[in-house]
Amino acid sequence: MSGSIYGKHFQISTWGESHGKALGVVVDGCPAGIPLTEADIQKFLDRRKPGQNRYSTPRKEDDAVEILSGVFDGKTTGTPISLVVFNKQQRSSDYSEIASYYRPGHADYTFDEKYGFRDYRGGGRSSGRETIGRVAAGAIAAKILETLGIHITAYSKSIGPITISADRFDLSQRECNALNMPDAQAAEEASAYLDTCKKNGDSCGGVVECIVTGMVPGLGDPVFEKLSANLAKAMFSIGAVKSFELGDGIAASRSLGSDNNDAFSLASDGSVQKTTNHSGGTLGGISDGSDLLFRVGFKPTPSISAQQHTVNKDHEEINISIKGRHDPIIVPRAVVVVESMAALTLVDALFSNMYAKIDDIAGFYHR
Repeated sequence: MSGSIYGKHFQISTWGESHGKALGVVVDGCPAGIPLTEADIQKFLDRRKPGQNRYSTPRKEDDAVEILSGVFDGKTTGTPISLVVFNKQQRSSDYSEIASYYRPGHADYTFDEKYGFRDYRGGGRSSGRETIGRVAAGAIAAKILETLGIHITAYSKSIGPITISADRFDLSQRECNALNMPDAQAAEEASAYLDTCKKNGDSCGGVVECIVTGMVPGLGDPVFEKLSANLAKAMFSIGAVKSFELGDGIAASRSLGSDNNDAFSLASDGSVQKTTNHSGGTLGGISDGSDLLFRVGFKPTPSISAQQHTVNKDHEEINISIKGRHDPIIVPRAVVVVESMAALTLVDALFSNMYAKIDDIAGFYHR
């Protein structure tokens, strides 16, 4: 299977299945000398691991990461970093029934059409557990960004019909509720809505919003390697993502140019700045130095216990009720996945940008 490698200069290759022995990632292109421990990576993985509240799958996994290579005496060596997380709580028997039919909303049918064979245990490579490798690598990318003063913060903007209020926005509240919502009232309303969904054997979707502060201008290229395009690809590579918006997003299509254009002005130090940020931090696909702001829409979890209609491998129409351990909503656990994919994209863009100017290359080698 191709398509498990992401990035050009800071490159990751994820591997493993939901019910296989382990999952992991190999990170290539990481500079030497970065302080890195398993605890640094574990902080990220703990934010996405299952079984932490009633809105995530009851599957209990420690998701404990082990560094196999690329680190010596607590610092990266510049060689490939290999990370592994062993699965401990597989219950593959929960999924034996689905081998014979195609679950609505899943990749069962498309996998069969493409490969003629599929790992039906929890979705195999299409499982949400695939994101373990992304998040582990994203923790390393985030450390690189922090050295430059670039910080990424994502949160649940909406869950089902419940959206956070700008008037009640409090980022500290993200850590105080199971839904990662920076609005205590919205989190309470969303919890009640989710409880109703669970009672009905159903699920719901939502939106993750992400803000990147401390951005530098000049990242991205003007045609096929636009920063905006690469961010969109990174987000759409996450399972269950159905939309991506940068800045005003779809609302820009309904606005006037006089309203949508971001005016320029001079800051107190004489540098150029924008007075608004409708563009979301890029112009012509290149970062302009203002905050990156984007939103990612997730569909409802397709595994639901409510009865659904489908077709089996014998081309018979049947009704099913999916069993097993599933999240009633993907959004809260996807917050750190969005942050991780953004970090990987930005580090790759930073490294690519280092040879954009001959003066920078000459300055590096003749310093």
